[in-house]
Amino acid sequence: GVAGSSYTVTAKGLTLTGVSAVDKIYDATTTAALNTASVGYSGLVSGDTVSLAGSGSGSFATKDVGINKAVTVSGYTLSGADAGNYVVTQPTGLSATINKANLTVSDIAALDKTYDATTAASLTGNAAVAALGSDNVSVAGTGVGSFASKDAGAGKAVTVTGYTLSGADAGNYVVLQPT
Repeated sequence: GVAGSSYTVTAKGLTLTGVSAVDKIYDATTTAALNTASVGYSGLVSGDTVSLAGSGSGSFATKDVGINKAVTVSGYTLSGADAGNYVVTQPTGLSATINKANLTVSDIAALDKTYDATTAASLTGNAAVAALGSDNVSVAGTGVGSFASKDAGAGKAVTVTGYTLSGADAGNYVVLQPT
């Protein structure tokens, strides 16, 4: 070097390894859980004292259901005597699946009837669903009730079919018929 000259020493990149994203059931958020049981790093110069600090957090680009959706990680930092010589590279290439959430149709009841040799059951009420957060989901379709048998009896179970979901966020849910 030349006397009186100034030089810059650039921090070395330290890459985090062993972090993975965890699949989840749709919850109307972009939050992604991270599995950090085997987190480590590569690129550390032998003899340097550096440890992982900060708590990493994962995020999906959208809240919607999908398979192998990309997960962005942020929040990991470094500590230790030599931490200033490194810059942490957040884990990349992570993905996880957001699976559909169950959404039960409620506020429906079956009516008693006089024996008529059919299994048809009349339903009453205004079908409703309680979607997560501010999701736009409503009940569509027409409910059809059926007794297990045509025979007379008290307290007989009624199976309901026919209700579906509509609305901008309906694709994030699996409809469960009233029970």
